[in-house]
Amino acid sequence: MESLPEAVLIRILASIPAVDLVLACRLVCCQWKNLVDGAALWILKCQQEGLTRAESDAENWQNFYFLSKKKKNLLKNPCGEEDLEHWGEVENGGDGWKIEELPGDFGKEFPSEEVHKYFVTSYEWCRKAQVIDLRAEGYWEELMDTTQPKIMVRDWYAGRSDAGCLYELCVKLLSENEDVLAEYKSETVTIPQDNDASWTEISHTFSSYGPGVRFVRFEHGGQDTLFWKGWYGVRVTNSSVTVEP
Repeated sequence: MESLPEAVLIRILASIPAVDLVLACRLVCCQWKNLVDGAALWILKCQQEGLTRAESDAENWQNFYFLSKKKKNLLKNPCGEEDLEHWGEVENGGDGWKIEELPGDFGKEFPSEEVHKYFVTSYEWCRKAQVIDLRAEGYWEELMDTTQPKIMVRDWYAGRSDAGCLYELCVKLLSENEDVLAEYKSETVTIPQDNDASWTEISHTFSSYGPGVRFVRFEHGGQDTLFWKGWYGVRVTNSSVTVEP
């Protein structure tokens, strides 16, 4: 192996699973450590697996590879397919939360055909939250503290056309001790009665948030403004939290 040209060795190493490269191959010798820590090997693996980026070659390609492979919605049950499973700190004002099938009464279909249900609020404030443990999801401490990858938050909300409602979103980045290190809080969105029931996306990107982030706390909710018994408040679905490459 010592006599192999470096370019050939990189191609051989690129065929090995990424975790094995970092945990095993990197420890073989100084040459292999330098190759695993370098950009060329990870650029090749990205090319082989169709992972593309527009950023400069000076960026950390190893981190880009792992973040791309891990990218997924970290929120569980974002569309109500499992009732209120995985959602904690639930506030059930009025008649509480309910899950309904799209488009619902006086509603519109969602922009994506993959979404079939939504959560709907009642005549007093309904809120629900979910806390994401980043380490449990595979985002190691050094990555979060040094690279500080962008954390993208998205949510979708809508009213029904015959009732007005309110909507709020609040997302916090928390430390090990659950201290708030960064926070995004939307304004209180007011949807008037006789609206067109269209779905609206709201999003926020956390970046350069500093070291120490270990959890993401996502909370949203709302109520109707007519105080009608039942479920005439804001509708929410397809919420997401993703760690971006």
